[in-house]
Amino acid sequence: MTRFWTGLAVDPRDYLRPATVRIGVTGLARSGKTVLLTALAAALLAPGALGGRIRSAALSDSGADDLPRFPYARMRDALAADPAHWPERTDSVSRLALDITRDGLLPRRALRLEFLDYPGEWLLDLPMIAQDFAAWSRATLARLAQAPDSEAKTAFLAFAQALPARAEAGDAVATTGHRLYSRFLHHLRETDGLSFLQPGRFLMPPPGPAPAWMDFFPLDADSPLSRLLASRFDAYRAATENSLVNTMFGRVDRLIVLADVLGALHTGPVAFADAREALGEAAQALRRQSSWAAALGALMRGRLPPPAIRRVAFAASKADHVAERQRHNLRALMGALTESDASVRGDAMERAFAVAALRCTEDFVWTLDGHPVSAVRGRLMGDDRMTRSYPGEVPPEPPGPEFWTHPFLALPDFEPGRLPLGRQAMPTIGIDDMLLFLLEDVL
Repeated sequence: MTRFWTGLAVDPRDYLRPATVRIGVTGLARSGKTVLLTALAAALLAPGALGGRIRSAALSDSGADDLPRFPYARMRDALAADPAHWPERTDSVSRLALDITRDGLLPRRALRLEFLDYPGEWLLDLPMIAQDFAAWSRATLARLAQAPDSEAKTAFLAFAQALPARAEAGDAVATTGHRLYSRFLHHLRETDGLSFLQPGRFLMPPPGPAPAWMDFFPLDADSPLSRLLASRFDAYRAATENSLVNTMFGRVDRLIVLADVLGALHTGPVAFADAREALGEAAQALRRQSSWAAALGALMRGRLPPPAIRRVAFAASKADHVAERQRHNLRALMGALTESDASVRGDAMERAFAVAALRCTEDFVWTLDGHPVSAVRGRLMGDDRMTRSYPGEVPPEPPGPEFWTHPFLALPDFEPGRLPLGRQAMPTIGIDDMLLFLLEDVL
């Protein structure tokens, strides 16, 4: 049946499909999500987009939508400034909508693409839905015990360990523990570059006053205090399921998950192991949300199951920081971390990519110690001179202990590449391929 329709200029099934395709965009912290959204819009707005499959595209009006509009023009202006600068990261949910006219011999139904920007911190709340407080506390405390030493770590762990075995429940002690734990999480993200930090809303709270049940922290004990914290943990899980899974992820049928895998390799084995666990847990949680078991559970609770996320792109960012020969390894490494090498699991088709939302470098061959290596060069922020960079070989799979005996070298802070004038697409790597994967069934 599928082969029959492919011979026609217009697939008649188009008229039965929804006119709106919603794509969620999220990822780990500092992965470049803001620039990615800008690049996605620029790629679609450019004449002859996606190899001519799109005849025309225009930014849509916001209408009466309750979500703020992603500031595409302001973000592109920042990248096109002289000197260019990276735009500020977004810290709340926003929407970027485009009206698309597809190519074809006969008129086809107009298509509306909506990109929904989610804070990456919230993505890591999904695995919590399948845990109870005791299991989450044990796993979290074991993981955080391996974190680099710091004053914030010492303060929180000393507080938790000093609590009596039968500590009484009380708002004051719960609030103090929550404050110390949240401070610890912020330190791990800002100073140590870690990503697998839960709950995500402790790092990126939603607008408005925080409800009382936000005041909890991991505690491996059986006490009146732990039971109070468990009740708040359960309230947090319920709020996550209602607002993130049902309301937000329930609005999308495609998803992009972005991560700076190169940065994790550079930071070291602790940061890489953290990113590996974060991506693995997020991927598994997304599969659970799209599984038949999740749909059955929703029906048993008297709810309609949210629409399945049908396509997921796991993308490693900053692919322009390594030469072309290494980008295949970067894509393979992202696929290994998420177990998403062109796999189909349930209703979700998954694929790994290596992308650069704005290419800042060019490839060249550099001779190091008498040996030619595939390297890149670009301009550092605030410096007009070209700088050469060869960070090392990207492993195609999670590396073993021997990899860390020769550390992945520093990744330069390149300035944005020069943008073309007008509505031309931004210079990118892998963005068109990712868009074609996400949209090939509706183009």
